Amino acid sequence: MGDKLGEPDLAGGFAAAAAASIELDDVLWDPISTAAVARAHPRFDETVLDACCGDGASALPTAELVGPGGVVDAVDFAEPLVDAARERAGERMPQLRLHVADVTSWEPTDYDLVQCVLGVFHFPDVDAGTRHLIERARPGGRVAITVWARGAFEPLPELLADALPDGGASLDAAVPRAAGLESIDTSGSLAQWLTGLGLIGVRAHAVQRHLELTPELSWGLVEGTALRFMLGGLGAPAVEKVRRRFLAAIDSRGVPSIDVTTLIAIGRRPE
Repeated sequence: MGDKLGEPDLAGGFAAAAAASIELDDVLWDPISTAAVARAHPRFDETVLDACCGDGASALPTAELVGPGGVVDAVDFAEPLVDAARERAGERMPQLRLHVADVTSWEPTDYDLVQCVLGVFHFPDVDAGTRHLIERARPGGRVAITVWARGAFEPLPELLADALPDGGASLDAAVPRAAGLESIDTSGSLAQWLTGLGLIGVRAHAVQRHLELTPELSWGLVEGTALRFMLGGLGAPAVEKVRRRFLAAIDSRGVPSIDVTTLIAIGRRPE
């Protein structure tokens, strides 16, 4: 697949959006991560790599499950999100080790479990980055990848693009136009892709979820997710105009809710 995002500056963008992203914990990130961790099934005393950990939505419950005899290395390139995860964890989880780093160049290996919840889309090369994660697992170790399902967030990306000053005509080709990647947005395509990257026994399942929209949540989803990159370098007055047009479009289209279904795939690295 080899999808490359290149620009925009993802690390800088997610650092800038940290506060807005954290505001979505209760309604979006925590429920999705809870489901992902339940499928990955971290066990007592295991070593785990939690890639693209954000503010700890999956890393914290994983650390609780592995217990004080286990280790969770939680890695993200957005320092404000890692700081938020550290604050959430407090002093009660010495087994949780938080790192500000690029997980696509993370060197430690031999993890019992490698998990990444909604992070692989942000790798400069999705294939290479995900293969690198797979190689962090020990032989026989588990790898759990969560991605957005087809149709997630629709029609918000389209409505946001239309609300931009030029109707989205000047959006850089690298700016995501959808929540996920078309090539891995079904259970079958996700399982096939991960098998091609070297996993065995891959099983993928959809976890259905919808969000009821309010004006506040609709705009919060723009500010706190990758939709933010569609705003580019617009100044505050221009962003406010986009916000008004965007919310008016949601109202006129009669969009009461959006689909935020995820796909969770689990496989093993060959012995």
